[in-house]
Amino acid sequence: MKMNLISAAVGLLVLSLSACVSTGKYKKLETAQSALQTQADDLTAQNEKLLEEVKKMEAEKEALKAEAANKEASYNALVGELSNELSQGQLQVKKYKDMLTVDVAEKIFFDSGKAQLKKDGEAVLLKVGEALAKFNDKTIRVVGHTDNVPVSAKTGFASNWELSVMRATTVVRFLQEKGKLPPERMIAAGQGEYMPVAPNDTPEGRQKNRRIEIMLLDKAMTDVIVQPQAPN
Repeated sequence: MKMNLISAAVGLLVLSLSACVSTGKYKKLETAQSALQTQADDLTAQNEKLLEEVKKMEAEKEALKAEAANKEASYNALVGELSNELSQGQLQVKKYKDMLTVDVAEKIFFDSGKAQLKKDGEAVLLKVGEALAKFNDKTIRVVGHTDNVPVSAKTGFASNWELSVMRATTVVRFLQEKGKLPPERMIAAGQGEYMPVAPNDTPEGRQKNRRIEIMLLDKAMTDVIVQPQAPN
């Protein structure tokens, strides 16, 4: 009788231990499953976020393509408006990415060594101003260039620097006063003889270097350059 009681007690102990082991394993498995489910949920959320970002990038890409197409159409329209002047060789138009440059030979606008606009030059510049007025989101940068021949003392200019700057300023003032372009959209600059597009050792080369550049630039870019910084 005593042996039967001991056997029964041992059996109960074994069953109890087995139940404890099974419960421990189950809890571990349950914890592992929960962790895997959490990881799966995180990966799903990340995947959805990536898909949203891809969609956003594709939309931005399409918007940029549309913007580029609009710019190209606008630039082509400007070239069309100036086609008569282009065909007569009075202007050259160059396009590069978001920038458009209208090159005007010095002789169209100015007499040698002078910074007063000629009457024929005024007519050409007025036509250019009408075309540029449609680009409200652009900054207009006017740059004067000369050849490397020193200016005569009779001109009243100390060097080609002063002459190039004064010519650019004359063009800007005309565009403001006669072309009715907002002055805050314009920048006048002079490069003198220091940005030639041809060698200065021939009359033809020097003629090419004597020019006025009228550039259309993204306003956001020029704002960074010219806007005054607040003091610290």
